[in-house]
Amino acid sequence: MSKTTIPTGGIADDAVNLTSKVTGTLPVANGGTALSSGFNNGATTEVDQWRVSAEFNGTAIPIASNWERSDTTGYGKHGTGLTESSGIFTFPSTGIYIIYAQMSVQFNEEDTDSIMSIATTTNNSSYNSRAQSLTCFDDAAGAEYYQSATTQYLFDVTNTSTHKCKMSFYLGNGITLQGDSNVLSAAVTFEKIGDT
Repeated sequence: MSKTTIPTGGIADDAVNLTSKVTGTLPVANGGTALSSGFNNGATTEVDQWRVSAEFNGTAIPIASNWERSDTTGYGKHGTGLTESSGIFTFPSTGIYIIYAQMSVQFNEEDTDSIMSIATTTNNSSYNSRAQSLTCFDDAAGAEYYQSATTQYLFDVTNTSTHKCKMSFYLGNGITLQGDSNVLSAAVTFEKIGDT
């Protein structure tokens, strides 16, 4: 028999069981955070970060070598993490991911530019550029100049065998991509923000 009021003696401890007795979405009490586990209310199950560990010049479609997972003091990966082979990144699980890419370049000549691109495939074959950033330098030569650029893309990974991504760089004459094994100069960060 259900009760609408609390008896004088109180309620038995085992009568309140949030696991088996409560269903649906619980409201947040005053001052509550609604965090159940992890962060973002447990929705973010994957965060991973990779970087290019050495400088290079020229064009790389994709960057097929010198990728490494960040490993400097304090780095924290969350979840399984992505895998990389010859510049192709494979996702550990389906879901919607934000892909953040960044680059720092050094200009040694005038009238030149660079392009960073995030390309994706949904058939494990044909890649298309989905996001890009451009840097341009038009000044008298004779000095070194540096620029940085970022871009990002939301990718709905519905199949980990067919949905993959790669980073490409076009570097004009006299441009050096600032790869480094200690800091993030040319790098990509992946964050899974929800289910597909």
